[in-house]
Amino acid sequence: MLTLRPPTARDEAALRAMHEQLAVEGFTFLLAEGTWPQVLAQLQQEADGRDLPAGRVRADFLVAEVDGIPVGRVSIRHELTPFLRDLGGHVGYAVAPPFRRRGHATEILRLSVERLRGLGVARVLVTCDDGNAASAATIERCGGVLEDVRVPPGGGVPQRRYWIDA
Repeated sequence: MLTLRPPTARDEAALRAMHEQLAVEGFTFLLAEGTWPQVLAQLQQEADGRDLPAGRVRADFLVAEVDGIPVGRVSIRHELTPFLRDLGGHVGYAVAPPFRRRGHATEILRLSVERLRGLGVARVLVTCDDGNAASAATIERCGGVLEDVRVPPGGGVPQRRYWIDA
């Protein structure tokens, strides 16, 4: 059974390894830099909504774990900035390559929508690269309805924008 939980000191090796694996795909897995205590402190600061840098919102960075083994992560944003409303969405998730094609992404997204519903969010925005068929299928399995596809300002990879009723 997949669960979501905050990262701890014991997660450093696994999460840094996933960061390296996903960097090859152009995905930033860890959303903080520095020593592991600094990373954990920054993630907690964002979870608490304290002293956020410009453009950041309160967000929960959670480890996706199955049978005690980290398999991925999710960032659940409590609100949307103009950028997040346009291209980023409420939920950013990733499953490490060795753990894909086992339904983990679908469960991560399902649990994330549940969590947002508990925070009072009625409609959840989830985005993915236009060419990422696996992520699009995951979002659609969770009830996502495609609103549109948008190209980032200045070019870049078009983003599919889906809404899920929480």
